[in-house]
Amino acid sequence: MIKEAMGLVPPEGVKILMTLFLSFLIGLEREESRSRAGHYYFGGVRTFPLIGLLGYSMALISGPQLIPLALGFGVVGAFLLLSYQHKLHTDQEAGLTTEISGLGTFVLGVLVQHDQFWIATTIVVISMLLLELKVGLESLARRLPSEEIATFTKFLLITAVILPVVPDHAFTAFRLNPFKTWVIVVAVSTISYGSYVLQRKTRGRGGVALSAILGGAYSSTVTTVVLAKKAKDQTRPHLFSGAILMASGIMYLRLAILVAIFNRPLGDRLVMPFLLLALVGLAAGALWGRRRDPESPEANASHEPKNPLELRAAFLFAAIFLAVMVATDLTVHYFGIGALYALAALMGVTDVDPFILSLTQTAGGVTPLVAAAAGILIAASSNNVVKGIYAYAFADRKTGIQCLLLLLALAALGLVPLFFL
Repeated sequence: MIKEAMGLVPPEGVKILMTLFLSFLIGLEREESRSRAGHYYFGGVRTFPLIGLLGYSMALISGPQLIPLALGFGVVGAFLLLSYQHKLHTDQEAGLTTEISGLGTFVLGVLVQHDQFWIATTIVVISMLLLELKVGLESLARRLPSEEIATFTKFLLITAVILPVVPDHAFTAFRLNPFKTWVIVVAVSTISYGSYVLQRKTRGRGGVALSAILGGAYSSTVTTVVLAKKAKDQTRPHLFSGAILMASGIMYLRLAILVAIFNRPLGDRLVMPFLLLALVGLAAGALWGRRRDPESPEANASHEPKNPLELRAAFLFAAIFLAVMVATDLTVHYFGIGALYALAALMGVTDVDPFILSLTQTAGGVTPLVAAAAGILIAASSNNVVKGIYAYAFADRKTGIQCLLLLLALAALGLVPLFFL
């Protein structure tokens, strides 16, 4: 029935009605704002539909020629400029939102004439949302610190600007692919940025355990050092050592996600062991942290999380990843699988992400799948041992001993899956 009714109206008539309707919606919203304003205000429920019809008419008359349409747009823009100058005489802080909406309404008519109905409708809906949410958006801008906006901008730069232009080709005999390398940088940065945002939002709330969980998603090594230093000033060895164990449990969950994303066959071998190790680390850490300490003042582990999205850090991670990938390739080719395991144990001293993610790229090719899985398990366990040493060095003696023993136990448990690969 609707189709029959539409058939009674000429196609251009449908476009005119749609232009009128969409323009009227913008004009209705501006009319409401106009009624609340105490000064001169441009346009309303009649002016905006007229501008929309003018845009539609100019597009129809111009046809494929852009010059007449551009002249029409310029004339409308000139009138809107005069309106804004007049408004400034009555209110020095007057905004430009209404005049910009007028230009958008002209373009709306052009889009409808060119059959871009979905785009025109979407623009109107988004415009009305932006206009209606003025107070909320302005208060959000005031609440967000400038460094948070800068951090989010860096995240968009890493993910949406750099990634699409990186070449997706293998170079050199080691088949180094810049695109795949940057995808790995994006994945690590996304997890780290999510953890960073949650840490910022929950700062001072949730206690030591929450700080450990969120920090472990960012970097379990950094979290271990931070918590160990905090523990030195407080007499809560069970709480802090349990929290550090939980951070290492989260490390296994983080690795499970990354390995599953970048190498499905390798993920099939390691995801279940990593999930079990994550569960053990989290559960054991939580239970150990609940044990009563001789003195129990209120523990405070809040700290200022470091921005994980510095471009220098991203490029450094990419460079380290490529270097480790080449080193792994050479080690397997010239020294065999045994040397790979030794390299894995050595890599645990530093950040294990580049080494583990490099194995996701070579597993099943240069590196046998079983050897890659074993190397990842060894590197993770080695990293736990190193974190235990860090905790022993930076924390008070009682907390340091507990951390070292707990992390040694988790490291040993992390080697058990080697017997089932």
